[in-house]
Amino acid sequence: MATQTLSKDYRLIDPPLMTSLFNSVYMSWLWLAVRLYLGYTWITSGWGKIGNPGWMQTGEALKGFWERAVIIPEAPARPAIAFNWYRSFITAMLESGSYTWFAKLVAIGELVIGIALVLGMFTWLFAFLGGFMNWNFMMAGSASVNPVMLILSILLILAWKTAGWLGLDRWLLVQVGTPWQPGLLFQRK
Repeated sequence: MATQTLSKDYRLIDPPLMTSLFNSVYMSWLWLAVRLYLGYTWITSGWGKIGNPGWMQTGEALKGFWERAVIIPEAPARPAIAFNWYRSFITAMLESGSYTWFAKLVAIGELVIGIALVLGMFTWLFAFLGGFMNWNFMMAGSASVNPVMLILSILLILAWKTAGWLGLDRWLLVQVGTPWQPGLLFQRK
């Protein structure tokens, strides 16, 4: 982790545990376990959707989920979506029939995220995309494993330098680089 200079005489440093956890390649085994768990979860979820015509042909599975989330029940209980702006967004998606193409996007997205995490390929990016999907599922009222997966995704993002060390990132990040530091392929000779 970085140090921050407050003045010429004093610097803040990260706690040793955080430095070890997020920067040490020795901790890459921990991040491998997290990646494999998240990747397997995403792959099995996406694969189940890809084989389901309700997701890949009609989008009816997603439509049903959205309808249950936006309809305010007759009982005094709160609707699944607690934020009006998000309910309006999902309602607009329903009314426009977007569930027909969005269901395919969800199913394929889950599968691709899972594969990338298992391979350790651009781990920070795919952890972010998976976490964003988890956040959206939670916003629509589905708790399930989504909170745990979101937290694990955030931890993978924080450990971006070592989370893919036991995977393709060990070579990809050196060759491709990051938005703030071009890799070997993009450096001028």
